[in-house]
Amino acid sequence: MANPIISLQDIGRDFHYEEALFSALDKVSLDIFSGEMIAIVGASGSGKSTLMNILGCLDVPTRGSYRINGQETSNLAPDELAKLRREQFGFIFQRYHLLSHLSVIENTLIPAIYKGTAPGRRYQQAVDIFKRLGIDSKADALPSQLSGGQQQRASIARALINGGKIILADEPTGALDSSTSRQVMAILRELNDQGHTVVIVTHDMAIAETTDRIIQINDGSVVADTSLAPCKLGQHYSQEKNPPLGLVQSGRGLFERFFNAFQMAARSILSHRLRSALTMLGIIIGITSVITIVALSNGAQQLIGSKLGDLGTNVLQIYPGSGYGDKDAGAIHTLTIEDVNILSKEGYVDSVTPMIRVPLTVHYEHVIADATLLGVGASYFRVNGLAIEKGVTFNLSDEEEMRQVAVIDQNTVEKLFDAEKDPLGEVIWLNSVPVRVVGVLQKNKSLLSNPGLNIYIPYSSTISRVIGNTSHLTNVTVRVADQHSSEVVANAISRLLTSRHGKKDFFIENNQDFIKTITDTVFIITVLISCIALISLVVGGIGVMNIMLVSITERTSEIGIRMAVGARQGDILWQFLIESVLVCLMGGFLGVGLAFIIAFFVGLMSFDIQMIISWEPILVASISCITIGIFFGFLPARNAAKLNPVAALARD
Repeated sequence: MANPIISLQDIGRDFHYEEALFSALDKVSLDIFSGEMIAIVGASGSGKSTLMNILGCLDVPTRGSYRINGQETSNLAPDELAKLRREQFGFIFQRYHLLSHLSVIENTLIPAIYKGTAPGRRYQQAVDIFKRLGIDSKADALPSQLSGGQQQRASIARALINGGKIILADEPTGALDSSTSRQVMAILRELNDQGHTVVIVTHDMAIAETTDRIIQINDGSVVADTSLAPCKLGQHYSQEKNPPLGLVQSGRGLFERFFNAFQMAARSILSHRLRSALTMLGIIIGITSVITIVALSNGAQQLIGSKLGDLGTNVLQIYPGSGYGDKDAGAIHTLTIEDVNILSKEGYVDSVTPMIRVPLTVHYEHVIADATLLGVGASYFRVNGLAIEKGVTFNLSDEEEMRQVAVIDQNTVEKLFDAEKDPLGEVIWLNSVPVRVVGVLQKNKSLLSNPGLNIYIPYSSTISRVIGNTSHLTNVTVRVADQHSSEVVANAISRLLTSRHGKKDFFIENNQDFIKTITDTVFIITVLISCIALISLVVGGIGVMNIMLVSITERTSEIGIRMAVGARQGDILWQFLIESVLVCLMGGFLGVGLAFIIAFFVGLMSFDIQMIISWEPILVASISCITIGIFFGFLPARNAAKLNPVAALARD
């Protein structure tokens, strides 16, 4: 006699309800042979559905032995049980269990995808099965567009796509009218005649009597096993087996599993747009915040750099005394024009200008005001990045000839002249000395601008015309030549002047230190605000995890269906993990796009600060999205993969 394809010995299945123990099955023993068509009948609660779940490896017995083709299943891992479901069984459910967001052919192809059948081959198999079942015209329809009988045929097609050596049908006609029920039973009989082993669970004796064998179960035990027709022993369904995979094929199989999981995740996202959009919202806000803050920081640094750059980032200021606040600095007269002349000959100096600062009274016509006279060299304006709005600056000829010409700032213009009056060519009085205005400076918004009214004349004119013959200077400004370090040059100047003066009676201020302090401050503020923005990213990630957990609860039935047709735990894990990463990445891309839109509109406005978006924060945003997707998506994905197939299928 042939060996049974399925053998159960003393199978028991216990369930715990609160503190009580309930036995759904107790000492069930039976053999099923290849080619049989069997009906398992019993009243509701008799244990027939539990027996069906154990037969299909959806559930495991509490005790006893269950063998398929001689293989004991009790010690098999979840993925090994999934392989049996995928390669040995085809499930037909009373409520069809078709995924509503997939077309009929996409539902049918799911088991073949998990099996790893080549795309072209599995598609052709599905088309051939549809033609046999008479639903080829409905291949691209959604389940909701089909009648009950057509949905059940689609369910049968899914059961057959991997061969369906053993077809397990749970109340296959329970939701159908009598005419459609007869059609479905005729299909199952035809499949049995072709060699498929068919096991039907039903409470309808009329359906059971159309089979070859009836197994009656009551209170978890087999009470009758009746043969209605001779057993067709030896009639085995020939199922093509896949050849063993080599290393390259195995690698391709892993890639296809990942690609298929990616496709399923993408379809799920597109099928639930509102939920996906809500999930992305926190990520969009977080990414937009981070990129916008960094872009504004870049713009602020550029603005500060340009403003301070006008002063010259390689400019050194030399003052008498030991430092700011030195009460003896006014008595130090060793900083002289000779120092300026010596410094101008050094190779590391681009240009040098003296300054003599004198407070005085300026008047023009009937207007009198306090002002500051700045006696400077012709190169002072270029060295300090002061731009002319109208007119010219004085030159070396004016300096050598000690001409009484002046450049004034905007504060002086506003104080001395009416709005309609052009100050160029006008004569103003510095105490009792007349000077002619030849230039007006642009408004200086720099942090280092001199407050008050500032009037610039050649330093030679200051000495000879205003304050009398003197040789000491208020300070000296040195512009460092390109390719030279300001710090190194400052040390060299310090050694040179110390040698000339016989002691160090001066101090040098390096603008780079001031600029570095400001840029470092901006950077620290940016980091602090970015950390706040990153918190919003983390909050968004928690939102992703919460919605994914809710999504898994909503999609428990889908997970059960996928497991029933052969999905491994890894397949479920990958699908939901990829879905989480995709949602985060899409949210990230939308956040980047929104940041560019904000930057565009900021650029249209007349703000001094502009947003400068660089590739670094975009790269960081992309990596952050992937990391958040993996970190916050792993727990929901793992929970989905660990679901019990039977419990998942019971959820609608």
